[in-house]
Amino acid sequence: MKDRILDCIGSPADLKVLDDSELKILVDEIRREIVASASKTGGHVASSLGAVEIILAVHSLINSPTDRFVFDVGHQAYAHKLITGRLDRFDTLRTFGGVSGFTRPAESEHDVHASGHASDSLSIALGLAKAREIKGTDEKIVALIGDAGLAGGMAFEALNTIGQMQLPMVIILNDNEMSISKNVGALVKHLGALRSSEAYRDVRDSVQYRFESAGKLASSLVGFGRNMKDSLKQFVLPQETMMYEQLGILCTPPVDGHNISELRDILATALEADGPVLMHVVTRKGAGYAPAEADPVRFHGIAAFDIATGADAKKPATAPSYTSVFGRALLEEGRRDKRVVAITAAMRGGTGVEPFFREFPERSIDVGIAEENAVGMAAGLSRGGLKPVVAIYSTFLQRAIDQLIIDNALIETDVVFAIDRAGLVGADGATHHGVFDLVYTRMVPNMRIIAPSDEAELADALHTALHLGGPVAVRYPRGNAQGVDVPDEPRILPFGKGDIRREGDDVALLAWGDMVQTALESADILADRGVQARVVDMRWAKPIDVDAVAHAAETKLVVTLEDGAIAGGVGEEVLHVLSQQGSTMPTLLLGIEDQFVPHGSPADLFRSIGLDAASVAERVLERL
Repeated sequence: MKDRILDCIGSPADLKVLDDSELKILVDEIRREIVASASKTGGHVASSLGAVEIILAVHSLINSPTDRFVFDVGHQAYAHKLITGRLDRFDTLRTFGGVSGFTRPAESEHDVHASGHASDSLSIALGLAKAREIKGTDEKIVALIGDAGLAGGMAFEALNTIGQMQLPMVIILNDNEMSISKNVGALVKHLGALRSSEAYRDVRDSVQYRFESAGKLASSLVGFGRNMKDSLKQFVLPQETMMYEQLGILCTPPVDGHNISELRDILATALEADGPVLMHVVTRKGAGYAPAEADPVRFHGIAAFDIATGADAKKPATAPSYTSVFGRALLEEGRRDKRVVAITAAMRGGTGVEPFFREFPERSIDVGIAEENAVGMAAGLSRGGLKPVVAIYSTFLQRAIDQLIIDNALIETDVVFAIDRAGLVGADGATHHGVFDLVYTRMVPNMRIIAPSDEAELADALHTALHLGGPVAVRYPRGNAQGVDVPDEPRILPFGKGDIRREGDDVALLAWGDMVQTALESADILADRGVQARVVDMRWAKPIDVDAVAHAAETKLVVTLEDGAIAGGVGEEVLHVLSQQGSTMPTLLLGIEDQFVPHGSPADLFRSIGLDAASVAERVLERL
């Protein structure tokens, strides 16, 4: 006999036999399951805990997978995974070969798209709604998006088109006042006004009573369609708060996101409307687990932890993270030069700029989840005589390639792009691996790219980039650095020159960034097999050290190691240099093949694609 309701849920259809009181019990069981599993594997705990009632309310009223439930980012979808047939594997969350931390169509028919980046859900949902219209079908479409994601440019563009097309769909705005760092921007202030409106509080109870008395809750709203004068908020809120109605989207008053009865009642009505409806749902990030409620930023994405206290379960690192080293180096640069400005996109903690923000708030800008705006603004700051440092994850900077090219590189702005999480990031998987930045930065004229191999080089690289002029990218990985001392005074690195870390005549290992350590370990293995390898810390991905390449051609084999895509990567530039030098030297390019790498620990991932030290040594021996 099964002790929990959760153990009896094999698919969302099973929710339809549960009443509200049973759903409330299920909510608590799911929260306990999320905390128990994530305490061992880590994960996006706070986001998923806050969205449990929303997910159960939606799945209890729609017929997935025929009806479509679209998640923005997907990091809040753990409850969705637990009720869609993945309970028995949930303890493998984010591990190699296990359940993904985000929605993934290859994993379940209930996962609509491979979410992982914010602000895309409304465009996906709108496309589904248009496809439904063209096919003449009648499936329900629901999109769940956070208040931070709604502030992204892509979401605003989708809202404009949604209001224009007037296709039936429900947008659930999960308003928890958080993205990863605390939300910023005018839209957040607008939402705050809705939450705190005295007019709304005074009228809400009587309106709710009137709707309930109408029979099918808010039946007066069914068939509302395009007639915005009959909007609920027209009765409750002043005209200046009606942004969504002015776009042509019916918006509900704020709804308690942890009251599943209220959620289901209002959602049932919204699903019957003949136009787009936005449900404004207020939740608490980390709801139901005290440590996550107290520190939702840390529990946004956390490693394994102790359930009782919420403290990290893993032992303290012996070396600082690259991110923290960058943060300290940036702070020191800001103290040296008043022109240095820090910019980030909702990732003050994640990118390590929080100390700079605290000490220099007047020179600190968090644009929210709007990477295009961050990179475009950096161009303006540079043209205004300042030295902006844009700190963004590699996978998120992809969203601002146009601004990087046209607004910055074309006119050679003095902007530094601090590209965090370069390479394979681990458990977040394919949507978060930083494997394309070497390609999309190398292809752009006027760009210079530094890939430091340890924390001392990272501090030097930032210092060099700020003094070099023009757009410069500094890329560095996630995780702990090498444990070397960082000098008090950084140095300016020789432009376009690498550093020979080990001599050898048989093979040359040309490595960038974190792969330098892999090359050194591979050289040790090769030495045990009688092969002497030269290891070069190439440092610069652009311009490349042509002398180092020429010297490498004096050995029997030139090997390049990069933790990015081979296609268009820096290894291909080595081939180009060799061809210009007239060399027919045998080469071996090692990096990410033409594939998306799944989730798992970095060690498992590097081993699976043949980029760990042992695999590199074996591949070199095979080629020799």
